[in-house]
Formats: sequence, structure tokens, C-alpha cells
Amino acid sequence: MEQMLEDMELLEDTQKDKYLTFLLDKEEYGIEIGYVTEIVGIQSIIEVPELPYYVKGIINLRGKIIPVFDVRLRFGKEAKEYTDRNCTIVIEIKNITVGLIVDAVAEVLSIPEENIVPFPKLSSSFQQKYIKGIGKIGNNVKLILDCDRLFSDDEVESLSNIT
Repeated sequence: MEQMLEDMELLEDTQKDKYLTFLLDKEEYGIEIGYVTEIVGIQSIIEVPELPYYVKGIINLRGKIIPVFDVRLRFGKEAKEYTDRNCTIVIEIKNITVGLIVDAVAEVLSIPEENIVPFPKLSSSFQQKYIKGIGKIGNNVKLILDCDRLFSDDEVESLSNIT
């Protein structure tokens, strides 16, 4: 039991300050690596009626039914045709598994906590809703997502009914 606790602490330490970065247009975003379960290419998506416009439908990933979201649409960007560069980032959030369709996955980066600053208060609720902070890496910045706020409790409940 003690060894298992040590192994869990070691895993948490190796994931600390690690972010999977991805692209939407020319903007780079980061997700805490602890949320990510895997990255897959675009799968065959089965449309489900009466879902919000940004929920593309569901995929069957090795027997598990997963709702998939187009992050571009969720963030109010223009829809684009999927290519071989698009990926689905599968994450575990609020006890459900969802897929986030992004333009491309970039890399896993270490961004120490001291290099993440709060997002400036702007008039748009978008930043306050989805962005946890801004990660500074040299002269570049990454918008760090707040995965726990990507979906409201009502959306999570609806999604759990799909799967």
C-alpha cells in the first residue's frame, strides 16, 4: 500500500507543470496533462440530434462511446473542414470522457507555475469562462485552459446521458 502511494505521488510529480499544447488557427492553447488520456486522429463521427452546435456527435473508441466537441466552434471560431492534421484529444473531466477536436497537437511542455499569469480582465466572458491563465515560454505565450470550466454542470449531465 505504501509503495502504491509513493508511485501515485511520483506520477503526480512527473505530471506537475506539464501541458499538452495544441493549435487553433495560429493560437496555441495548453491543457494540463493530467486531464489527457490519449490523442487520436479524426474518427468517424456519428451525429446525434438536438445537441449544441459545437458537439459534433459521438465516436466509438475501442468500444467506448465518447462525445466529441469541435473546440473551434466552442470558442466561437469559424468551422473548417477536417484534415489529416486535426486530432481528437481525449480527456477525462468531471467523471466523463470527452473528445476535443483541435486543428493540431503541438507538444508537451513544462510550464512552471510561476510562469503562468492570470488572464487580464477584459469585457468578454470567454476568457473568464475557459482560460485559466497565460503560460509564458520565452517570448511565446500559451493560453492555458481551465478544463473544469469547459462544460457547465448541465452540459456534463447531458453528456453523461449520451454515453
